[in-house]
Amino acid sequence: MLIFVATVVLYVFGFVFLYGVIRLAVRHGIEDVESRRVDTQRAARLAGREDRAFVQENPFLTYQ
Repeated sequence: MLIFVATVVLYVFGFVFLYGVIRLAVRHGIEDVESRRVDTQRAARLAGREDRAFVQENPFLTYQ
């Protein structure tokens, strides 16, 4: 009976531990995505400015 109780306790604590690890991993993943989103938006704005500057310097390359 003691082995059965120990097995059940370890089984339950294993699921609680696994839940905590998964939750922590998801939280860190979301934080990484948020930090990269800012960098991606900044890069997109920079690319737009560079494209406009390039077109102004080289209007013969645009199709009109």
